Amino acid sequence: MSAQNLNRLPSTYTVVMGMGQTGIACTRFLLQQHVSVCVMDNRDNPPQLQKLQQLDPNISYLTGHFDAEILARAKEIVISPGLSLQEPALQTAIQANVPIISEIELFARYADAPVVAITGSNGKSTVTTLLGEMAKQAGWDARIGGNLGISALDLITHHRPDVYILELSSFQLETTYSLKPKAAVVLNVSEDHMDRYDSFAHYTATKQRIYQSCEHVVVNADDPLVVAMLQPAQSYLSFSLHCGRGTFSICPHKDESYFARNHETQFPTPLLPVKAAKLQGRIMQANMLAALALGEAIDLPMTAMLDAIQTFKGLPHRCQWVAQHQGVDWFNDSKGTNVGATVAAIQGLERPGQMILIAGGEGKGADFEPLAMMAGEHLKACVLIGRDAEVIQEAFEEYSSVPVRVADSMETAISEAGQLAQSGDAVLLSPACASFDMFKGYEHRGQVFINAVQQWGTSI
Repeated sequence: MSAQNLNRLPSTYTVVMGMGQTGIACTRFLLQQHVSVCVMDNRDNPPQLQKLQQLDPNISYLTGHFDAEILARAKEIVISPGLSLQEPALQTAIQANVPIISEIELFARYADAPVVAITGSNGKSTVTTLLGEMAKQAGWDARIGGNLGISALDLITHHRPDVYILELSSFQLETTYSLKPKAAVVLNVSEDHMDRYDSFAHYTATKQRIYQSCEHVVVNADDPLVVAMLQPAQSYLSFSLHCGRGTFSICPHKDESYFARNHETQFPTPLLPVKAAKLQGRIMQANMLAALALGEAIDLPMTAMLDAIQTFKGLPHRCQWVAQHQGVDWFNDSKGTNVGATVAAIQGLERPGQMILIAGGEGKGADFEPLAMMAGEHLKACVLIGRDAEVIQEAFEEYSSVPVRVADSMETAISEAGQLAQSGDAVLLSPACASFDMFKGYEHRGQVFINAVQQWGTSI
């Protein structure tokens, strides 16, 4: 535990709770606004303490615990998203009617351009990134961040952008009150963070806060819980995987599937063949439809949006399209470090019987039976690497008839997979394991895969 200058606090001050990335961004911004700040963290050695001291060597701070008395006397408290409002030290402040706000609430007070706000249990990082690519394709100055990457406050500079595009978590929305998005979406709702919320209804209601004061509401017409968030007579745009159900949907045209814009009094307008997108699968298609609806809401040109869909490779190391060689698509899902993530990646790509999986590493004692059980329906073959390759191989031999090969390196695994694959197939790196037996981390593993795929492609 350590403290500095707590006895020098002025009569009016703001407390920032948390010394992580968000806390540092909030502190930096408040200091720029000449606000007196006290920063607290209940960890003895917060990760950003040194950076905090670099911001202002004389700043007041406290580590090791939260001081209820200091909190209760504050003008305002800016809380980091990882901290719950149920934190005991906050109760005194709440009883004293001290306002408790999020970084996003602070951002909303100073944002000087239209805001697109994106939340959901799944897919929000993908939609946020894709919409950003659409805006950049149109030549817009788009600032992208929030729960994804850069803190929202760090997006505010002296130069006004065309749009802010923010991924927002339920934690951030809990204490956000005055955000007025130009467009907002709840992509979907499923049980998550139940250790934080009293009930699933509480979690859902927190997600719904994103629609407060929103100019253009975008909803997932395929998710009844999201549709139920609409207020009576509220106008909205929607998206759906079923033709005609949403403003944007997937519709048949010329014997194939198209992204389409639907109309009340005429047939849907086909926009782009689904197969033109590098990333396939129903989940990804729903994300692309959501981005189209949000883009229309902020008047992005359709041509730019469709161009971005065709070039979008996905998030780094998350089912990221890497290359196509001789008709075979290669995908990097190195962030798939557990069995559940790998199963989801395989199902999401929707290439039944046309997929070669590269997996393996440090299994962390995981049960690989669920992966092996679903392999017969989805996989053409599996190539294993790493420390627990034999453990995974045993599971496959017991629960599936999918051919398995073991390789001693990533380069060898790629060569093996390339020999097994035919045009129309996909090779997916989704290890279902940690990486530290062979690599520095999942990012390093993914980059080695990307480099080796590119090298292999030049050799065939």
